[in-house]
Amino acid sequence: MSKRVVLAMSGGVDSSAAAVLLHQQGYEVIGLFMRSGETEKAACAVTGDGLLPVLDTPAHKQGCCSAEDAADARRVADELGIPFHSLNFQDSFRRIKDYFADEYLAGRTPNPCVQCNNWLKFGKLWTFAEQVGADHIATGHYAQIRQDAAGRYSLHCGADPKKDQSYVLFGIEPSLLSRILLPVGGYQKSEIRAFAEDAGLRVAQKKDSYEICFVPNDDYAGFLKSYRGHSDTEGDFVDPSGNVLGQHGGYEKFTVGQRKGLGITFGEPRFVIRVDAESRQVVLGQREDLATTTIKATGLNWLTAPPAGPFTCEAKFRYQQQSRRCQVELTNDDTAVLTPDEPVMGVAPGQAAVMYDGDRVLGGGWIQAPA
Repeated sequence: MSKRVVLAMSGGVDSSAAAVLLHQQGYEVIGLFMRSGETEKAACAVTGDGLLPVLDTPAHKQGCCSAEDAADARRVADELGIPFHSLNFQDSFRRIKDYFADEYLAGRTPNPCVQCNNWLKFGKLWTFAEQVGADHIATGHYAQIRQDAAGRYSLHCGADPKKDQSYVLFGIEPSLLSRILLPVGGYQKSEIRAFAEDAGLRVAQKKDSYEICFVPNDDYAGFLKSYRGHSDTEGDFVDPSGNVLGQHGGYEKFTVGQRKGLGITFGEPRFVIRVDAESRQVVLGQREDLATTTIKATGLNWLTAPPAGPFTCEAKFRYQQQSRRCQVELTNDDTAVLTPDEPVMGVAPGQAAVMYDGDRVLGGGWIQAPA
């Protein structure tokens, strides 16, 4: 008797190819499209009570939860003859949007994709899977789950280093590793597109989505203004010594490491070194001022047994940043201090610090501002 799996279908090429792969491998596949609850000008009607538009903007053309994406996902399911559900997860998406807004307004740099995976794609997805008697859940992420000789499961990088998404999966529940299938993780992106083309999928050449699904056109400040209606966030640009360099229109528009879009020129490159929400100051400095030699991470989630003492690993501090060799000391069950062999540029509070042993994800936590 085939095992039942619930697959998160976003309407993109990766989850669509995953559906075909799972179907070919003999799984009983159930597709699930997760609606955000947003209303859009070009969207189909979204069912539910009390749905209000957060932004009065055109529908996303390259998102992961738009009406167009839902139609693409349903079409793939129909072609494969698999059951398909489209459910409204407005409350869960609101939690993600609240987190996003809270972090930016606290002067931190959020990572909503990590929290979406933690709370929604590997949280609510498994809850739904249990309700329909499924054995597994699956997504189109580029990462791999392996089982060793002792039966233990671990998370590893995807085979395509340019598309590897293991960084954004560090926060999933370790008990779910045995229940998760990642069908595309062992392939190169080009192979998946070719496979989708051969399978006759209309989404084979659909462009990847890089924007946050609830922030059209990457207009973070516009989203925050509309969602929270905040005001009085203007303040001063200052140098690392506190000298005023000019004024800005809102500290929430800036993140550590930013160089472009400052709205002020100096004749030489300046970078955002720190954002202080309390004083509304944005600290600007030279590139060397971005160098960080010690990183504190809290809220640790371990996908392997936590090390008993200090250890050495590779660590990433941003999704697309190269990993760095670090010495790690655990100060308690929830906090780690990472000391890279060489200074790391542009470490932003609010981002994730993810630790690796080779291509295996050990765990990670959330970067805190320097004391």
